[in-house]
Order: sequence, then C-alpha cells, then structure tokens
Amino acid sequence: MAKMYRVYSIIERRKNDDYWLNIGVAFPHEDGKGFNVMLQALPLHGNGKIVLREHEAKEHETAELPAEDTRASRSRNGDDERNAPRSS
Repeated sequence: MAKMYRVYSIIERRKNDDYWLNIGVAFPHEDGKGFNVMLQALPLHGNGKIVLREHEAKEHETAELPAEDTRASRSRNGDDERNAPRSS
C-alpha cells in the first residue's frame, strides 16, 4: 500500500489548543521527489499554512477503501494520469 499523508490546516485558538482541521490527503510520487495533494477545502484563515502528516490507516479503514483509492496512478512527471489530458 502506498504511503498516505493527511493534510491539515492549523486553526490557532487563544485559550485552547490549536485545532488541526483535516482538509485533504497527499500521496508521494514513486520517485520520492514530490507529492500529489488532493484538497477538499482551502485554508482561508490565518497565514494559510498547511501541514502534511503521515497517516497510518486503521485496519477498518483499509478494508473500506477500494484499491484505486489507496494508490494513485502517476505518469513519469508525477501527475495523476486519471486527470491528465488525453491525446487522440
């Protein structure tokens, strides 16, 4: 299974701990020189800082995910081939 990272936007709170809002996932390229980042939201507060943290899937999470969701199909330049323009 490909390594997966969670993408968080950190919301600073004055009298509480900072809140880590999960806004997406990231998958490293096979050559280790970059990431595909898929965001479900954009950080609109604070300085726009995002954090990537390695995600270790729980046993019940891996059983629910289809195989294509756990490993991205990438071209040589690291782009997701499923979203790449096709030539005729």
